[in-house]
Amino acid sequence: MILYPAIDLKGGKCVRLVQGDMQKSTVFAEDPAAQAAAFESAGFPWLHVVDLDGAFAGKPENEHAVKAILAAVKMPVQLGGGLRNMDVVAKWLDAGISRVILGTVAQKNPLFVKEACRQFPDQVAVGIDARNGFVATDGWAKVTDQKAADLALKFEDAGVCAIIYTDIARDGAMEGPNFEETMQLADRLSTPVIASGGISSVDDIRRYKEYEPHGISGCILGRALYEGKIKAGEALASC
Repeated sequence: MILYPAIDLKGGKCVRLVQGDMQKSTVFAEDPAAQAAAFESAGFPWLHVVDLDGAFAGKPENEHAVKAILAAVKMPVQLGGGLRNMDVVAKWLDAGISRVILGTVAQKNPLFVKEACRQFPDQVAVGIDARNGFVATDGWAKVTDQKAADLALKFEDAGVCAIIYTDIARDGAMEGPNFEETMQLADRLSTPVIASGGISSVDDIRRYKEYEPHGISGCILGRALYEGKIKAGEALASC
């Protein structure tokens, strides 16, 4: 199982939100590239980056910071936030991003995801963010009437390399993950699921690790890692 330390970008800085609220942000690093290099030095095999401003704007807003991260590390980087047309997807993959994460556009235009997978095989993941089991879009600002599992099932035959599932109510709240919904989703899919939201201890990682045979392929680590509640070495050893 792969652990993905998260860098969420807002105004060129590395922040963490509480339950997706842009007004409840904490700056954890002024230099995202230096933070990325620190994660790489700690031994993490992948990096998860989200352009939060881009997710709200519908287009990339933190290009300079993302490019600085790419210049600072050799580890593969997956990027989400504001990637809503093929030109932007191609641009970031050409720039060195290893995997793009399609979120809002996946809900609004599933055929776009399938075309992206055709053009860029093994480089497209779908991010599904949910409130009370229903898909949220546009930087988590809008909640749809579509269930997360129903959306995920649309991409079973598309060539998506992973579904990144986030329970928004747990994200940044340090209250533990929504194991039940995440594991139920993994049981329904053949596509690997990366768990996100609320992971606050190494015990949470170990519990997801036990479910790896059922399709949990990774975990995204955020606030708990920054605040030292999860130590990099112990977390990596648990996987």
